[in-house]
Amino acid sequence: LCLCVHNSARSQMAEAYFRKFGGDFLEVESAGLEPGVLNPFVVRALREDGIDISGRKTQGVFDLFKAGRTYRYVVTVCSKEAAERCPIFPGRSEKLHWPFADPSTFAGTDEEKMVQVRGVRDAIREKVRGFVEELRAKGA
Repeated sequence: LCLCVHNSARSQMAEAYFRKFGGDFLEVESAGLEPGVLNPFVVRALREDGIDISGRKTQGVFDLFKAGRTYRYVVTVCSKEAAERCPIFPGRSEKLHWPFADPSTFAGTDEEKMVQVRGVRDAIREKVRGFVEELRAKGA
């Protein structure tokens, strides 16, 4: 489970890359504390990398909890600044925190924002790729 505050950017990117690199052996979802709408810059940045999330919906972490979902790993991707608002998920999962900047806070021109979003996208992609490789090596 990939979590952030709004499930509109970072957790969506993490979910997409978990599906890309580990979809053959991992089931993955993402959610947020206060579900919002997909960040259009994130949709564009992922499309540049061959991933289309334009039809995805955001979802709330409490809905997953109420549905009785359980997870082996819960990865929070909130920024250091928003760590106190980053959602948690109860249960016996292994909790990992990978802080990334929040694309909704980026300022500047369209292209300046895209440059920043691409940086977050690339960092999330590499973090997820490395983690999936570790899981494969462990035979998880």
